Amino acid sequence: MSARTTRTRLFAAATVALAALSLTACEGDGLNTGSPKPASSSASADESTGPSDDAKDDDTGSAGSSGSAGKDDASGSGTGSGSGGASGSGSGKNTGGGDKDSNSGSGSDSDSDLPGKCSASDVRITAKNAPRPINHLLLTATNTGSKTCTLPQYPAARFGEAQSVPPVAESSKPQSLTTLAAGESGYAGVRLSSGDGSAEGGREVSTLTVPFEDGSIARAELPSGGVHVDNDLTVTYWQTSAANALEY
Repeated sequence: MSARTTRTRLFAAATVALAALSLTACEGDGLNTGSPKPASSSASADESTGPSDDAKDDDTGSAGSSGSAGKDDASGSGTGSGSGGASGSGSGKNTGGGDKDSNSGSGSDSDSDLPGKCSASDVRITAKNAPRPINHLLLTATNTGSKTCTLPQYPAARFGEAQSVPPVAESSKPQSLTTLAAGESGYAGVRLSSGDGSAEGGREVSTLTVPFEDGSIARAELPSGGVHVDNDLTVTYWQTSAANALEY
């Protein structure tokens, strides 16, 4: 073998050895540079985890510090803990001494104490000529029942076959309705006609009916079998005295 061939082989062997050493050095550098990174990532995770636990503690405390509203005695509490080792708790109590609605009273129903309305079944009506003023009639309503009752405002009197009732003298209106106890009487005046005969529609009538608010009708006998009426026919409100009924 020549000397040149021997040198060539030695050079090739040296080159292979250098390449192997270089490769080993590169692998070692890669391992050394990668190991610190997981530690850094773990620290970051710890830092991000810590505030979360504190936030939980703060939230739990504030939740516990509020109590339920709208009740006389209400309380609320809450506790929380995190992996960071910190714990927070809070409690709240809201005691209200608000007055409860109370409405108590005693007494009977006032409506039950009011007298009922008079009816033709318990009231008798009579009609008589008044001595004065002339051409006036006095109506008397007597309670023949056992209970107190209230008369209508005025007698809706119908003379004969009249299709309408006479107008009422507004100046005779009393302050309140006329109420009759058992056996008591109320009075109303009727101006039958004009005194001088100047009014139209004069006629003789022989019947008189007075309806009540419940639909019942009382019939009254007219004096001397009948009276003369004309378009001046007027009635008064029911009064508590005959004198008041004949003033109008």
